[in-house]
Amino acid sequence: MSKTTLMALAATLALASPALADFPERPIQIIVPYSAGGSTDLGLRVVADAIERKFDGVTVVIRNQPGGGGGIGTSAAVHARPDGYTLGAGAQGPIAILPHVGGADYTIDDVEFIGLFARSLQLMVACKDAPFTDYDSFIAYSRDKAPQIGNSGAGGANHVSAEAFGKAAGIKIESIPFGGSSEARTACIGGHIQAMVASPAEAKAASDSGQMTPLFVMEDERIDLFPDTPTAVEKGVDFTWSSYKGLIGPKGIAEPDLAWLREAVKQIAEDPDFIAKMTEAGEFVTYEDGAAFEKRARKDSDMAHAVLEELGLLGMNK
Repeated sequence: MSKTTLMALAATLALASPALADFPERPIQIIVPYSAGGSTDLGLRVVADAIERKFDGVTVVIRNQPGGGGGIGTSAAVHARPDGYTLGAGAQGPIAILPHVGGADYTIDDVEFIGLFARSLQLMVACKDAPFTDYDSFIAYSRDKAPQIGNSGAGGANHVSAEAFGKAAGIKIESIPFGGSSEARTACIGGHIQAMVASPAEAKAASDSGQMTPLFVMEDERIDLFPDTPTAVEKGVDFTWSSYKGLIGPKGIAEPDLAWLREAVKQIAEDPDFIAKMTEAGEFVTYEDGAAFEKRARKDSDMAHAVLEELGLLGMNK
């Protein structure tokens, strides 16, 4: 093998394997834009543990910087020095929705998408005493009347997803905002609203006890936890929605260092121990590279913009 060939092979391996790159030479900090103890915080701590476990000598530090609906911490991440040592938790709300409602000093164009590693799936569920019990009866009811669908707050992810589905399905809905998801859930099981968007774990426990009835899954395909519950897609409505967790950073990270970070996300997302811990926490482990992650986020951003514009909520927090 020639010297030129050996040098080319070494360069390729340095990009392909985090263990062979010079980066990182000091601790990597990941900013979580929410308080400690929440699902995003817990998920990123599993990520930090997996990176340290898989790559000898690498230290990952989690820094919680809550506030502004996730905008403060996300701003700190995308405006950080682009050296690859300060990253952020890539969450749907701060990236795809918050810039449209105001209160963010960044846009989706400022975000470097490193990789996605998990998603939180969503279902539409019927609440206690709702006048519909499955997808077809829900749509039939919604053609004549606007069902009351609870959400965790005006302009939030659940509000946007319900309105976006209504737009895609050609039906009217009446969104009922609450001061958080727990308040919406209490109203749902109490029969004070007719439907809401819920996580699979939340919907499973409630449906088993007869407090909620799953109507449809916001995925391309049915999920194992609800094998008898259809998707909107199979019913002819091109609509999917899920919140997600990934790694983001500022634009301008050196390409070799960015390659290391992207490969690290890929490797942990395929790690059996990581998958087991995230699954136990109710997350759906999904790996998407930077390009696929960005495509997903931009689709959500465009959908959120259209919905918020129609509702007159663009820039409501400015």
